Amino acid sequence: MNRKKKTLQLTAVSAALLSIVAAGCSNNSNPSGASSSPAQTGTASVKPEAAEVKYPASLTYWVQLNANAAAIMKTYNEMAAYKEIEKKTGTKVEFQHPPAGQEKDQFNIMMASGNLPDVIEYNFGTTVGLSAAQSPDALIKGKQILRLNELIDRHAPNLSKVLKEHPEFRKMITTDEGNIYVMPFLLGDEQLSVVYGPVFRKDWLDKLNLKVPTTIPEWETVLTAFRDKDPNGNGKPDEIPFFMSLTADFDVNHLLVGAWGITTDFYNDKGKIKYGPIQPEFKEFLATLARWYKNGLIDKDYATITDSKLKDNKIINNQVGAYSGFAGAGLGRYLTLVQPTNPSFSLVGAPYPTVKEGGPKPLGQYTMPFTGYGAAISAKAKNPEQIIKWLDYKYGQEGHMLINFGIEGESYKMENGYPKYTDLIMNNPDKLPISQAMAKYFQSGWSGPYVQDKRVIEQYYTIPAQREAQKTWAQADHAKQMPSIALNADESAKSTSIMNDVKTYRDEMFNKFVMGAEPIENFDKFVQTMKSMGIEEAIKVRQAALDRYLNRK
Repeated sequence: MNRKKKTLQLTAVSAALLSIVAAGCSNNSNPSGASSSPAQTGTASVKPEAAEVKYPASLTYWVQLNANAAAIMKTYNEMAAYKEIEKKTGTKVEFQHPPAGQEKDQFNIMMASGNLPDVIEYNFGTTVGLSAAQSPDALIKGKQILRLNELIDRHAPNLSKVLKEHPEFRKMITTDEGNIYVMPFLLGDEQLSVVYGPVFRKDWLDKLNLKVPTTIPEWETVLTAFRDKDPNGNGKPDEIPFFMSLTADFDVNHLLVGAWGITTDFYNDKGKIKYGPIQPEFKEFLATLARWYKNGLIDKDYATITDSKLKDNKIINNQVGAYSGFAGAGLGRYLTLVQPTNPSFSLVGAPYPTVKEGGPKPLGQYTMPFTGYGAAISAKAKNPEQIIKWLDYKYGQEGHMLINFGIEGESYKMENGYPKYTDLIMNNPDKLPISQAMAKYFQSGWSGPYVQDKRVIEQYYTIPAQREAQKTWAQADHAKQMPSIALNADESAKSTSIMNDVKTYRDEMFNKFVMGAEPIENFDKFVQTMKSMGIEEAIKVRQAALDRYLNRK
């Protein structure tokens, strides 16, 4: 497949991973002692000036309108949580939502024009492809957004308390130059960081008396049985043992390749940057996929399938034995869609496989607690002290409960100290899907300037198989996950030109190796070609960026 489209697909997947619950439905989500920290946040001691600051009478706020919200409202002003926040703070917010699909272009136009709102909520991290000139430090130097360190210390007691309790969060939200640039979206628990993984047809496994595979050899045994033993029972050899999705499976989630302790991109090996495709283990990974493809264990059309509806059709039509997906959209949704007409249809989350039994833990999908998403304050804002206080409201106890659970007595009720969603959310009388019912009342189904509470996803996963899958996937190794490092202007210029060529070449050769058009014996030549393209220089600049990140205070 020509995977030049892959960069855009990867951005979409990364963005989806930013909201766990949305991920469960389709999305940031993801991640440290969550409910206890944000949900119990109280008032910290601050300088006397903070007590004198009042909430702003009004403010302008630029932010993408989440798709689930867009299905039922035109602006976040219609959300119950924001209506209540307006009552509590007295602040009237004029939300400005860019047209769907045009967020990046509109962001660029807005920043270039200098006609800025008071608050800009966006993903300022590297995953959205911001140029060095658009980096948070550059935007602060260019007097487009404000450095927030002192404003947070003096006027944001709730976020200050969270950062004090979680010093790792402060490191993540601070740039190499020491700037805090957003009121951040933070995943409040490790449980929120893992939402994606391998899924198998449990009824097929049971029918063939097979166990859920845990190693690469066991995967091969199970997939071979799916191919040969007619588990769908229609008498036709039409089963697709493994539906392989290039971007999601490998680049984002490290499926299979993580068994060898590497990734298909850069990773952090105990403080040392490495690039997976030039490692010797990558050859073994490619050889395994090539053998599977040759033997009919992988969907023969994997390289040309980019439409998620095609995947849906093959799974729903009883053809696919294994794939990877979200616990929500990739497991719970299929169970809900198929079981009414095929009651025996069942799915199980499988562990990320090891190379062999007793081998090292494999790598798996993991989203860092902070990925660059949050609310920046424009340098044009006339009352930043009041705005920061308004934004800080959602990091306190009252605001945290509103943004994560909505209105007590309506969208949730407290049961033994646990905020349990009511039927307005879980069994909406207007037949709204859970994700849209949530959006009607609160924001915790997607990213925003607040701490996401793990009790959201605990309830969003209504099916036991979803909860069990999440626990299974969480057992993978996440130590090699790359933090949100930042390249400076010179590093970015060097790296961009190199990686554009390297990624294009990597993607083309990946398919040639897997499909047998290129013999695996040419792997060393493949590595040497990438080195001639400058991959070692790209590693070098990322090493410098990682060193700076690790030295942040």
